[in-house]
Amino acid sequence: MRKLGLIGGLSWTSTARYYELINRAVQRKLGGLHSATVVIDSLDFAEVARCASSNDWDCAAGQMLGAAKNLEAAGAEALMICANSLHKVAPQIAGAVSIPIIHIIDEIGAKLKADRVKAVALVGTSNVMMDRDYRQKLVATGGVSLLPADAELAGRIDRMVYEELAAGKVTRDAERYMKSELTDIAKEDVQAVVLACTELDLIVDVHANVLPIYDSTIIHAEAGARFILGE
Repeated sequence: MRKLGLIGGLSWTSTARYYELINRAVQRKLGGLHSATVVIDSLDFAEVARCASSNDWDCAAGQMLGAAKNLEAAGAEALMICANSLHKVAPQIAGAVSIPIIHIIDEIGAKLKADRVKAVALVGTSNVMMDRDYRQKLVATGGVSLLPADAELAGRIDRMVYEELAAGKVTRDAERYMKSELTDIAKEDVQAVVLACTELDLIVDVHANVLPIYDSTIIHAEAGARFILGE
């Protein structure tokens, strides 16, 4: 198996989910007592979130560059950033190390293209839903059209993520809100929803919705497992 490096702590709740999904995928494939060869550098999310919330991406990159270099030095043969919004600084990180980054948008786009999905709703924090670069890259890689961004929904997700989910707090109100919003999105002219926030699967049952849900965490983690297995 190849060794995969995870830049985590973005938040710790989603990083734990990545670790579980990657290990389960490897164990399913190899059986027995096999587990994934993974090294994690888990950051203090409070510091990274402070940079991201003020759109100071140089600050965010600075927080993550050290982690990337540490992982490379620890023998990682590829990197993954365990967050959607922080792929904003993936180019800076890629330029600082000699190993590849498994990019979350590339993996989501490839999955949508393989499934011949043409129209989707992008759901995540405001740093994703409202970000032109993220949207354009997803359109280009997936060959899809996107429902116009919903600023009110993005703002509500921001509050849920930063005030609740990133600290591991799951509420029935948050679950009901997301179920209602996804039901409303299903009435639009789209074929699927891209759940582009690695914390949202804590409150969204991705297998029980009116529309198909493309969960970025699951898609990205499966790509990580394939890398480890050399597939």
